[in-house]
Amino acid sequence: MRRAPALAVALLALLGAHPASGTERVPFAALFDPRAEWRATEPAFRPDGEVLAFFWEEGSARSLRGLDSASGATVFDLPFARLAPEGSDVAIEPERLIWSPRGDLLLLVADGDLYRLEPATGNLRRLTRSESEEENPTFSPDGSRVAFVRDADLYLVELDTLREVRITRDGREGAILNGKTDWVYWEEIWNRRERGIWWSPQGDAIAFYRFDLGEVGSYPLLDERSPYPRVRWQSYPKAGTANPRVRVVVADAATQTLRTLATGDEAEHYLARVHWSLDGRQIAVERLDREQTQLDLLACDPLRGDCVVWASQSAATWVNLNDDFRYLPQGGFLWSAEDEGWRRLYRHDGLGRRRGAVTPEGWALAELEGVYDLARFVVVTAFRSDGLGPAERQVLRIDLDTLEVRRIGDGDGWHGADVDPTGRFWVHEWSDRDQPVRKTVETTAGRVTFELPGAPDYSFDPAALPRARLQRIPGPGGSQLPALLLLPTGFDPARRYPVLMYHYGGPGSQVVVDGWTRRSLWHKWMADRGYVVLLVDNEASLFFGKRGEDRLHRNFGPLELSAQLAAVDFLRTQAYADGSRLGLWGWSGGGTNTLYALLHAPGTWRAAVAGAPVTDWSYYDSIWTERYLDHPAANAEGYRSASPLTAAESLADALLLVHGTGDDNVHPQSSVALSERLVAAGRSFEQFFYPREKHALEPGAMRDFYRRMTEFFDRHLRP
Repeated sequence: MRRAPALAVALLALLGAHPASGTERVPFAALFDPRAEWRATEPAFRPDGEVLAFFWEEGSARSLRGLDSASGATVFDLPFARLAPEGSDVAIEPERLIWSPRGDLLLLVADGDLYRLEPATGNLRRLTRSESEEENPTFSPDGSRVAFVRDADLYLVELDTLREVRITRDGREGAILNGKTDWVYWEEIWNRRERGIWWSPQGDAIAFYRFDLGEVGSYPLLDERSPYPRVRWQSYPKAGTANPRVRVVVADAATQTLRTLATGDEAEHYLARVHWSLDGRQIAVERLDREQTQLDLLACDPLRGDCVVWASQSAATWVNLNDDFRYLPQGGFLWSAEDEGWRRLYRHDGLGRRRGAVTPEGWALAELEGVYDLARFVVVTAFRSDGLGPAERQVLRIDLDTLEVRRIGDGDGWHGADVDPTGRFWVHEWSDRDQPVRKTVETTAGRVTFELPGAPDYSFDPAALPRARLQRIPGPGGSQLPALLLLPTGFDPARRYPVLMYHYGGPGSQVVVDGWTRRSLWHKWMADRGYVVLLVDNEASLFFGKRGEDRLHRNFGPLELSAQLAAVDFLRTQAYADGSRLGLWGWSGGGTNTLYALLHAPGTWRAAVAGAPVTDWSYYDSIWTERYLDHPAANAEGYRSASPLTAAESLADALLLVHGTGDDNVHPQSSVALSERLVAAGRSFEQFFYPREKHALEPGAMRDFYRRMTEFFDRHLRP
């Protein structure tokens, strides 16, 4: 009893240094406050670059705004509440906007239907009216027609007369798709972008995808809300199984006559990109073989349908796809490649021969933003390839004649570009590891015109949270691994703190960035509450170029684990890190690598969270998995050893396993299969399934996940 006051003082001091959950300086709810989101979304330049349109949100009210690109002055402001089409009193809630090529109209997508809007007058006219969703709307070059997909068939609608023309008649969801992709092409070939329709420059023909899914297996996704759950069958080719058969078909826009390009064996290739030449006399198709070691650029005749190989890229491991092909008006084309170890943009002549690099030596190309002013210059996003250079992104303007390079957008950090079609204006998005995202409209000549309105309104000062340190730490075999370190608020080098580690892993991956994300905000918040936070990228990450990526060919797991163990070794040299209280987490591929680390180095981490992990690579899609691990029949041991299922009995640490039941990317069967193994092995673990949630959680579920993860790590790692 006499010692109680002293004990109370000690406990209060401890709580002051490590505030308990609920007593944080920044409340957890503030991290997910809707006011902390951008209010200006979907920005799109008018084709002449003079106006920037976007959706604006102010509380519960939304509107469509247009600002003058040179001054920021308001050109139009149309509240959604007044967006009622002719002949109707019911306003629409558009979720997408597309400028017409002439710049006089906006195409709006709302509730699956299409509308044409005259922004100058506010006149709104409905273009389609059907119970089915209109997908992938694409303007003709003259802006008079829109091609779209309905019920897996390709249609045209004339904007003036509203006359619809049906181009194909054999479409059927889950079987034959015209003018759009299946799931695996959307995810792995087009990086979650809607593609499948390409107008000729003259508007007289349309090239489009035709998918035959007849041999592709289906996965059942359940909606459990009704007494008898409904099943949605998803066509999903898993590693080693049949892929969709894909063609590129050319339709005459006037007669609807169809011609199929002779691109080769439909079952053994991916038709990854489609490009019309500037004169409409040729279609370039990028064809990737199923092994993904040979990428051929085919030159195809749209009238005869025959194709010849124009240029090629190959690799012993795999060839990464890109979006960097552009025809040049002088003849020839631009195309990027990685055969020097880092991606660079090259100029090719009309015969397909490489004539020289466009991007400078020592820089890696991240993205070709566009070719402008009759191919006088290009704008690219790139990064320096040495040291910690890949942690940043810079925007470069390059003169195609002199190859003179000028950086646009000042400062270090993460710079993104959305350039108008003329190449004069761009939306400059910038952040760094300690500064939230800013957006300005600028000229590519280097002048800032105005700040984009609607920046997040935080209820706290983000600058008051712990600042992140970029550095390199010793890695396997004498390597230097990129790392990002956060030390707690009020850091005391004499104290020993719990450590939270985050990673992803996998070929060309990257978590160490000099940029701002919601995840980085949560990490800062955890550091503010008394955690050390450490992120480390491995030797196959983007920091090590294509040759680094190739180290994971046919063998997932050991290399990724070696980097995280090197990070643990680094922490053991730091007096402030409590090596007995280490936590590890990751989502998707990061969830898989979290499981691999936990099961192959038991006792290293006290607690771990694995979100939406792949637990058996034969469960994952064909394109992504076979790119790196090859066909399962050709690499059975690689698939077996990389699977967390094979080592489930080794679990010795606290695990929280999380998945969405509606995940159509990493199917929930992965977590179900691991749960079965862990139960059979008598291992204790925690598990949570989010009903109907997909791979990317919706805001409410995301907030709950971070709350749940916070509670889990607090329970296992806090004093």
